[in-house]
Formats: sequence, C-alpha cells, structure tokens
Amino acid sequence: MDGNWQPVQGSNPSEGGGWRSQLAPDARSRIVNKIMVTLKKYMPASEPEGLDELQRIAVLIEEKIYNIATNHSDYLRKLSLKMLSMETNTQQAPGNAQVLPNQNNPGQG
Repeated sequence: MDGNWQPVQGSNPSEGGGWRSQLAPDARSRIVNKIMVTLKKYMPASEPEGLDELQRIAVLIEEKIYNIATNHSDYLRKLSLKMLSMETNTQQAPGNAQVLPNQNNPGQG
C-alpha cells in the first residue's frame, strides 16, 4: 500500500474553488483509508501487489465520487452509498450465501 498517496484537488474554474477547496487533503486520505478497510474486509489481500491494487481501487472510487459530487453533503452521501453497496453486494455474492431453511414448506422443520 502506498502511504504517500496525495489526493488531486479538483479545479473547476466555474466553481471558484467551492466546497472542494474547503475540503482538507488529509480528509480525502482518511476516506481512501476507510474505503481500503472495507475492500480488505471483503477482498482479502496479503501480498504487496494485492494491497497496491486495493489501494488503486480505493483511490479511483474516492476520486470518481469527488469529481461528480455537487457539494460536500453530496460527496459524503455518495461515499456512504458506495460503501454500503460494496458491503451489500459482497454479502449477496454466491460464495457468501447462507442457506436458510425453507419456511414456506410446513412439511419440513
């Protein structure tokens, strides 16, 4: 994992800086780290190459949301939804499926 990652601050001249200029770069780094925690939880990687790939994915997720968000609240909302969808999609993956007894069949049980 590259601990030297520095976020690229958005620069849209029509915004005049806006909410992006008020967001501290270390805040973006902390968000990337939180995304990394979620990715590692559901996509374990122990080798440096695997961790580097997860870091790259986390950075891409954060940068994409950073660039499409319309304001700080939208940025946080989109990040939260993305994190939730990663957790939900991983829990519903076939390898993680839990077998539940058929509750509609009164003959079993």
